[in-house]
Amino acid sequence: MKKWSIATAALLILALLLAACGGGKNEAAPSPQSSASAASGGDSQGGKQEQVTLKFMGWEVSPLETESVKKGLDLFMKENPNIKVEYTTIPGGTQYVAKMQALVLGNEAPDVFFLQSDYYRDFVKRKSLLDITDRVNNEGVADDLIDSAVKLSTVDNKYYGIEACIVAPVVYYNKDLFDKAGVAYPPTDPNKAWTWQEFADAAKKLTVKNGSKVDQYGVYGLENYYMTIAEIMSNGGNWFSEDLKKSAANTPEVKEVLQAIADLRKKDGVSPEAKLLTNSGMSPAQMLQTGKIAMLVDGSWSLQELSHMNFKVGMGVLPKFKDAVTHGQAHLHVASANTKHPEEAWKLIKFLSSEEYQLQNVKAGLWLPNHKSLYTEEGIQKWLTAGVHPDGFKDMIPYFTSSKPYPYALLSSQKIQEDTTAELDKFFIGNQSVDDTVKNIETLANKDIAANS
Repeated sequence: MKKWSIATAALLILALLLAACGGGKNEAAPSPQSSASAASGGDSQGGKQEQVTLKFMGWEVSPLETESVKKGLDLFMKENPNIKVEYTTIPGGTQYVAKMQALVLGNEAPDVFFLQSDYYRDFVKRKSLLDITDRVNNEGVADDLIDSAVKLSTVDNKYYGIEACIVAPVVYYNKDLFDKAGVAYPPTDPNKAWTWQEFADAAKKLTVKNGSKVDQYGVYGLENYYMTIAEIMSNGGNWFSEDLKKSAANTPEVKEVLQAIADLRKKDGVSPEAKLLTNSGMSPAQMLQTGKIAMLVDGSWSLQELSHMNFKVGMGVLPKFKDAVTHGQAHLHVASANTKHPEEAWKLIKFLSSEEYQLQNVKAGLWLPNHKSLYTEEGIQKWLTAGVHPDGFKDMIPYFTSSKPYPYALLSSQKIQEDTTAELDKFFIGNQSVDDTVKNIETLANKDIAANS
């Protein structure tokens, strides 16, 4: 097996932040792939079921998320008393990616594990994941998934995992700061989304200076590539062509967005440098809570944390260039191709994809549903929670259900993302021109796409 590069393992994907959702509750049908040790029925005498232990691994993004996962596993084990699940967490980011790749290469992968969408196709390409296509299709698990969830979960029409839920970039804001400045709140209705100019003007009004020192910045978060791509999509652009066979970075649509984002900090002074957060010892959410920033562009997963903080938090759609657009993705639940318990592993994946499991996390504000049925009027009432979901949240639902697939999750090479991130750092943090930045991204991406085609 070809070795993975350390550089690949070094990439921190913001999409980490994401956790579990979606699927049905019926028992899995027996499969020829099941080994004798994986049998979950009674023995020939009608005796006790064989006890099986599954090793399950995820990341620790927050204690709240880990608590939710453990509650779900307790319920799963109660419903499946012959299956014991040993859940282990690894710190998020590069440590998780590197550890999982090392376990796979050493043939010590857990039976079931979280896998970032950005790495999914890479693991499939290396034949590291269990093919669950027949199980998914036979039991109709994907029938209720929204379109983007199906697209991100399938590779050449086959399932090797099921997307956990959806998460998407949004705007959070501190209501007290808006009220004090007399600025209208960011819209929740995508049909009323702010234009980029309206957004930039609001950020200027919300920036408070004390002489040459800035006490309060208007906005933070857009210089992260995960957020940047949503605005590029809003402008009719993308990092890649529709068929994913070449880069689309060197276009007027991409350059306009990159320059506009850079101008917020470099020209208008309404956005802080990332090192401000590092030096302050605060997270972006804490910066928003304490009034250091008035708006935060971050993933929808942050709502769980923000709803537990003692301030009036609001939530709205991203500003638009041409159209109000966000992208959706999430991690997947997958099984190792070498698991000795494929049937039990499938049962766990199916449970983690069920409405039963998903609802606890959606109610908490950590995830958004990827089930069509949970976006009906009746379905919404199952999870929309006062005190967690801010005023106007229901208006944002069409924004989420029509989210575009996250482009990096459709590629099997992570070097493209590494190179893109490095070039954007040269532009946003350094002094590289926007023209040189998109040319370099185009050259590097096309080279890697060709090498992997």
